[in-house]
Amino acid sequence: MGKLCLMTTIVSRKQLKKYLRLYQEELLQVMFITLGAGTASGDILDYLGLESTEKAVLFHVLEESVWERTKKNLRVKLQIDAPGEGIAFVVPLSSIGGKKTLQFLTGNQNFQIEEESALKDTMHELIVVIANQGYTELAMDAARGAGAYGGTVIHAKGTGMEQAEKFMGVSLASEKEIIFIVAKSEQKNDIMKAVMEQAGLQSKAKSIVFSLPVTDTAGLRLMEE
Repeated sequence: MGKLCLMTTIVSRKQLKKYLRLYQEELLQVMFITLGAGTASGDILDYLGLESTEKAVLFHVLEESVWERTKKNLRVKLQIDAPGEGIAFVVPLSSIGGKKTLQFLTGNQNFQIEEESALKDTMHELIVVIANQGYTELAMDAARGAGAYGGTVIHAKGTGMEQAEKFMGVSLASEKEIIFIVAKSEQKNDIMKAVMEQAGLQSKAKSIVFSLPVTDTAGLRLMEE
């Protein structure tokens, strides 16, 4: 069993449907979709053959071997490497907040996550909290109580909720808010535990939480001092 990764796909909104079809074929049932906008200038857009800066951003959690297969299909079936198509990349997960969160994010495929990410010497972690829309403060109050300074929220649409409900035994809303919290590595476990206990699946927030390693930061020194 390999490591789990967070896969991010950024594509034109016009191309979204064909990417969704491919990911459904890959059995990547649980995903989170949000909208974005590109920042390239008009000259660069013309050079790259891009027609629009409106983007769709998709998040999946998947195992390394699934990424290798998905990457191949992105290149062969969707020609993602062609100008104007899009980009997909992965970041290794360092920890996941509980067995049900693992089952939810991986579509209950019985993955056996490794003990830790290979990046063990990092000083900070990016904690990702996915909560029902409207319950951001419940999750953030829990995180702040465990030492978090603050977070950044983006709105997203979840898919695969119906399938997840079957094995999680809870009703899951499709409208989600994703909270990004950068914290010291030694605070990570306390923050994740607080969110799970105070804003987890037993609460109205129905939060799930996982973390990603951060290799370096700027802008936190004075706050931490």
